[in-house]
Amino acid sequence: MRELCSSSDVPEGTSKGFKISESNIFIVRRDGAVYCYENTCPHLGIPLEWKPDAFLDAEGELIQCSTHGALFIISSGECVSGPCVGNYLTPLDVLEQDGTVFLV
Repeated sequence: MRELCSSSDVPEGTSKGFKISESNIFIVRRDGAVYCYENTCPHLGIPLEWKPDAFLDAEGELIQCSTHGALFIISSGECVSGPCVGNYLTPLDVLEQDGTVFLV
C-alpha cells in the first residue's frame, strides 16, 4: 500500500490529483466514499483536469474532461456524455483507514 493523503485533504464533493512514479491518478470523495482513477481520458489519453485538483463539473456531480467536456459517473467511471460515451475511466483500488487514504 502507498499512502496518498489524509482523509481531510479530500472533503465531500472534491477531488485531488497525484503523481505516483510515472502515473497520474486522482481521487474523488462522493457520498462519503473515495474513488480513484487513472488521470487519463479514454478518448485521447490526455489528463482530465482543467487546473490542479479540478476533476469535477461545476455542480460537483460528475467527473469532467477539460478538453472535450466528456462526463463520467463518479462511482463507476462510465462516460455518459461526450466523445467516449460507454467507455470507462481506469479504476484503481484505494483504502481509507484511520484518517488516511492509501493506494492499494
